[in-house]
Amino acid sequence: MIELKNIVKSYNGRVNAVDNLSLKINAGQIFGFLGHNGAGKTTTIKMITGIIEPDSGEILINNINICKEPLKAKMDFAFVSDSPDAFLRLKGIEYLNFIGDMYNVPMDRKLERIMKLSKEFELEHALLDKIQSYSHGMRQKIFIVGALIHDPKVLILDEPLTGLDPKAASILKNIMREHANKGNTVFFSTHVLEVAEKLCDEVAILNKGKLVYSGSLKDKIKELGESASLENVFLEMVYNEETN
Repeated sequence: MIELKNIVKSYNGRVNAVDNLSLKINAGQIFGFLGHNGAGKTTTIKMITGIIEPDSGEILINNINICKEPLKAKMDFAFVSDSPDAFLRLKGIEYLNFIGDMYNVPMDRKLERIMKLSKEFELEHALLDKIQSYSHGMRQKIFIVGALIHDPKVLILDEPLTGLDPKAASILKNIMREHANKGNTVFFSTHVLEVAEKLCDEVAILNKGKLVYSGSLKDKIKELGESASLENVFLEMVYNEETN
């Protein structure tokens, strides 16, 4: 579960990048976070993951306050950034071992997860190579594998499908669904509306730092008519907000 209560974040005292945002993502859901560039998605994700702090408001990860108990909260989630450019001097296997140790995963369980996930994402052949030698897609895959090693209760993904080949993208989507079906929380941002429409149980749409829609896709599409799509929902919400 992720809960945001009246979150505000501004830069240099100017217009709020995130403006009084309240949102609850329940366990057992794949939750999509949508918005155009500059809407406030990345700032929100940075606050949820503890990279930056909100100016005001409260963020809970499984009822743990990320600002007051950051280490405890971070043990419950994994985060995959949209820029897989960290730990480049480590070999793939060194990085995965490091992540497993950080989350206190027992040795036998860690090795089992590394081998299973590496094989699934077709990375076995590259584990002894440095991450800096990987393509963008391979880097994305190694960080996804790292995020899954400790089987987190909350999975936070920022544009996770960017750079993945179709097979890897399909594998990740299946993993996300299986993870949610086990009673875990999956929260991910995307700019690909078709992916959100097919994959998400609920979505939130952000525009200029404000929440303009949160809820079930099926309910909103039904409200707009059988021929409606997520694109219709998105355009209606954003357009109505800008013209009000």
